[in-house]
Amino acid sequence: MGFHGLSALSGPERNTQHTKLSETLSAEQYFEGLMSDEAYETPSDSVNLEELEMKLPSWFDETLYNKGRRFFWRFCFGFGSVMMPGLVAIFAVPTILQVLVCSRRSSSKYTAFKRYIATFLHVKAWLSHDLKPGSLSWRSLYAVRSRHIKNGRAARLKNQGTVSQRDLALTMFGTIGLGVLKPDRFGIRQDNIEETREVCKLILERVYTPCLENVPEYFEHMARVMMDGMWAVNGATEAGSLMYITKNLADVPGYVLTEAERIVLQIKLKEKLAGKHEDIGVDASTLIEKSSLQETKYEPRLLYLRNYDTLDTVPEYKKLSYASKYKLTLSFIMTAFYKTYVGRVLLNWYYITALYMSEYFPYVAFFLYGIKNSYVNIFNDSPIEDSSPKVNAEYYKPQPPEPWYRVLLAFW
Repeated sequence: MGFHGLSALSGPERNTQHTKLSETLSAEQYFEGLMSDEAYETPSDSVNLEELEMKLPSWFDETLYNKGRRFFWRFCFGFGSVMMPGLVAIFAVPTILQVLVCSRRSSSKYTAFKRYIATFLHVKAWLSHDLKPGSLSWRSLYAVRSRHIKNGRAARLKNQGTVSQRDLALTMFGTIGLGVLKPDRFGIRQDNIEETREVCKLILERVYTPCLENVPEYFEHMARVMMDGMWAVNGATEAGSLMYITKNLADVPGYVLTEAERIVLQIKLKEKLAGKHEDIGVDASTLIEKSSLQETKYEPRLLYLRNYDTLDTVPEYKKLSYASKYKLTLSFIMTAFYKTYVGRVLLNWYYITALYMSEYFPYVAFFLYGIKNSYVNIFNDSPIEDSSPKVNAEYYKPQPPEPWYRVLLAFW
């Protein structure tokens, strides 16, 4: 199923017509339509919450759906690894971030913990149960769709954007897109889905790469509290390394992890310098495509050729803590191990166990938030908070050292 099928239940009649039309479009034409004002101005649902009715679109194929479910569980650890940097990347889309900030349900570690654990448990429900009226997956999708209607309406009333068809599609990219484009980075053996890959490539190059190069206000706070919140059920989550990996996966200039990436970047910098002195910096934005979203205020980030002679001299890498560098190394080891049969079996088991523990026995969260507050019900909204997110500049200042227990746990 092509990328146009990802928002299947967010408007069946309209999406059915759109799917038939998109079959005649090129990836470029489809992307341009997705980036249009009409796509953003079209809410995820045009009905009132009281009138919401959910039904499967006419093109739904249960056989293919179940095949997709089996494929997910066959590589569930890899897909889980896709979702974390994808979720970080979503915060870089200004219109999505605006609605999340407006909802006031994920701006602290506790509320982020509740909201994003629920997100993973919703995905688990969709992929563990038949998509039929009355099933857990059906009720879960209905709950998510209802919240999109409520949050979209609240954002519009506050003049803070909306939950649009375009942003739902961009969010779905965050869920799966990096795995489609770079399966080897996650140990996923992929089927041939060229149409989807072409669209995902355009979304990465013209939305996520420029957005992560020029992040909107509150990105740092919202992304980092999500990562810190998820740490309560996944000790592998570490903000510095995950932020670096996200930007590396999104091809943000300067965030290199391998010798091959370093050499390619040096070649690009030399081409831009065109014989000029090496002390002249190259604006990172000149190495990527212009954003297809509305432009925001931009401050140039200069890259200097001399800083990329070795991986150890890469400025963004040098800023990382020892724990972050350790996590980066560990992620490569885990991916290499996951590509083996034994590794896939063991790490899939680990992922399934982690999901089970987060749902039924989130023991680390017990110590942070209390036993009662640590359990997540996917059919209940996350709590509303009174605090406001910090501006990005607060995170660019020198940060206090992490507590000793967090440093030790980072090396687990």
